[in-house]
Amino acid sequence: MNKMPTFKNLVEETVKTIPKGRLMTYGQIAALCGQPRAARIVGGIAHFGDPDLPWQRVVKKNGSLAAGYPGGITGHKQALEIEGVIVSKGATVKVKELLWWP
Repeated sequence: MNKMPTFKNLVEETVKTIPKGRLMTYGQIAALCGQPRAARIVGGIAHFGDPDLPWQRVVKKNGSLAAGYPGGITGHKQALEIEGVIVSKGATVKVKELLWWP
C-alpha cells in the first residue's frame, strides 16, 4: 500500500534538493509543499528535523538568518559562508540573487 507523504517528508525532500551556494525561503518551501501559509511550520521542521539536511540554505523571505539555527545567527552565518554565500554585517543575504527554484 502506498502511503501519502507527510508535509514534513515533503519539506525534507525539498530541502535536500537545494544546491550548495543557493537559498530557499521558509515560505517558498511551504508553498512548494502545498501549504503556502505554513512558513512557521517549515521553521519548526527545520528546528526539530533531520540535522543532516542542509538547513543553512533556508532563510527568511527578507534574507535574514534564523536565530533557531544551531549556534544561532552566528552559526547560520558561518555555515553559509563555508558554502561561499556572502552574509552582510546585519546578518542578511541577498536572497533575490541566490533564490533557487527546483
